[in-house]
Amino acid sequence: MQIKIPGLPIYVRTLKEPVSAQAQFLQAVDKQNKLLKMQSKASELKNFYENNGYLTGLHILDKKELALATQNFSALEDKFGKVYTQYSLHNVHLQYKWVMDLAANPLVLQAIIAVLGPNVILLDSRFICKYPASDVPHKNDVVPYVAWHQDIRYWGFDGGPVASMWLALDDVDEENGVLQVIPGSHKLGLQEHGTSTIPGNMLTSNQEIPKHLVEAEKAVLCPLKAGQMSIHDGLTVHFSEPNMSNRRRCGFVIRYIPTTAYPIEDADRPRSFPATVLVAGDDRFNHFRNNAPDTFTKIF
Repeated sequence: MQIKIPGLPIYVRTLKEPVSAQAQFLQAVDKQNKLLKMQSKASELKNFYENNGYLTGLHILDKKELALATQNFSALEDKFGKVYTQYSLHNVHLQYKWVMDLAANPLVLQAIIAVLGPNVILLDSRFICKYPASDVPHKNDVVPYVAWHQDIRYWGFDGGPVASMWLALDDVDEENGVLQVIPGSHKLGLQEHGTSTIPGNMLTSNQEIPKHLVEAEKAVLCPLKAGQMSIHDGLTVHFSEPNMSNRRRCGFVIRYIPTTAYPIEDADRPRSFPATVLVAGDDRFNHFRNNAPDTFTKIF
């Protein structure tokens, strides 16, 4: 049974066990209330984001949605192995409906629309997991970390900002490698990047902002509970330490851009964009192909 409430789209996912009509109705009402709350906070979110370059602690997945996402991700771990799933599940939103559902979750998109505007393209997605050494042994005792950097440095487009979203599948804290950002650093423009000299950097190009340019003493930690998300601007300087706990630290990372953005030639790192999807609004520029899966229905 589907319950439709006028005004905003209903987005209800359940686990495999039967759900009564009353329970489904209550889930729909709860989701509707969360959408309305996120909508009412749009200007507040936008102002904070523009001033600081990030948002954090946004509640997205309820218990059932989180359990379903965790269950589905565990199936990928079983299929591919944890060495693979720590960084190689790239743009699988085109393959798995449940992943596309996460990327187009209405609460996610309302927050993204608040900071980017109404016309939004999903540029790229990736699951990133820092496993404890007991799950994925560290080669040569090198522990994975993410060096200080700006996301936009190697993305190969211009004409608009990029918003990077981290949706936590696990609790994230200082012990297992929490995201750290430097508030306001996005206002300083693109900074110099070099090559990291410390082994273990998970960034594809091993890029790093030189330490003398990083005001690390101003860093703010962005802990998350599983089911929460953070967003940061592509120019926000950020970093995360190794996972030194006995717990997994896994999240779904998505990059969103406004439709005004367009690809450019990048001699440092030529890029293609095979997985772009128009997830909100209209695209009158058509700089990127809309690769929306057949199972996806745009609701914004």
